[in-house]
Amino acid sequence: MQLYNTLSAEEREALIEAAGKDRLTISFYKYAHIGNPSLFRDYLFIHWNAMDVLGRIYVAREGINAQLSVPAEDFGIFKEHLDNISFLENVRLNVAIEQDNKSFLKLKIKVRHKIVADGLEDGSFDVTDKGIHVGAEQFNALMEDPDAIVVDMRNHYESEIGHFENAITPDVDTFRDSLDIIEAQLSDAKEEKKLVMYCTGGIRCEKASAYYRHKGFKQVYQLEGGIIEYTRQVREKQLENKFRGKNFVFDQRRAERISDDVISNCHQCGSPCDTHINCANEGCHLLFIQCEACAAKMNFCCSQECLEVVALPVEEQKKLRKGKVKSNLIFKKGRSEVLKYKKAATSNPTPQAVGEGLE
Repeated sequence: MQLYNTLSAEEREALIEAAGKDRLTISFYKYAHIGNPSLFRDYLFIHWNAMDVLGRIYVAREGINAQLSVPAEDFGIFKEHLDNISFLENVRLNVAIEQDNKSFLKLKIKVRHKIVADGLEDGSFDVTDKGIHVGAEQFNALMEDPDAIVVDMRNHYESEIGHFENAITPDVDTFRDSLDIIEAQLSDAKEEKKLVMYCTGGIRCEKASAYYRHKGFKQVYQLEGGIIEYTRQVREKQLENKFRGKNFVFDQRRAERISDDVISNCHQCGSPCDTHINCANEGCHLLFIQCEACAAKMNFCCSQECLEVVALPVEEQKKLRKGKVKSNLIFKKGRSEVLKYKKAATSNPTPQAVGEGLE
């Protein structure tokens, strides 16, 4: 039985355009004990492929992490399907703030060691012993609490274009990097301070809160549903929005605008900008921020070298890439010597720094 994609992204894009039907971009996660992740993966692929579900989904023994799109008219059918899976019944579904019918162009369901790469080999902590979940209103109140430390659990390229007011934004490349850094730098706050965390949709905070409770933090809170759910509640309940800029997302859209603030800069000229692109040179593919003027000047490339490469015939470009390790294993997202105006995030959080305007 066919359990993989046969259509290219371009072919899928053409089919979506021809169908002329709206799609919903959705994300969800659930920590649970899955005995046979490979079997569960195949089960999902068979059913979701039949429902025209597209997306990127990770399955592991510890649960599922899903980011996907589904035809809007079939959302009810998809929800009923999830509810018929015991541990996914009534699972929280984060619906994207900004919709794009082409947010995903393939269905990829992969079995992984973990649904969030945390680098932890300590199996003694219980991932279900998590922190206190709070909604948008309580989260806003905690941000005003002098005894609360608000920490962004995302990576530097995510927080660079958007984050909560006065939040600590560690200058890290991966989630696994942030865990030990935050514990070490906030070790003196374990007893008396409130550790308040947030991320995109909640999954990283879910694990981090359990980890920090295991490490001795007494008061651990997490923003339920992450920035996505926070934004929905703020708009629905007409609350004050304390998030500035864009929320980075891991699909074709790359970001959702949460406020009109532009808090980052073009990595090439330094002008205000918060638009991420990938370098047009497929042998590079570096993720960076580029304004419209630089995009026109550099033909969506990150450097003069890449600009010269994309000017070559396609076959010549393929020859240059042949036999080389993929550049995204070499370059770190948003980091390269060619990016002259990359703004560093706050990498040294301390309890005293909270409330001092760490932008």
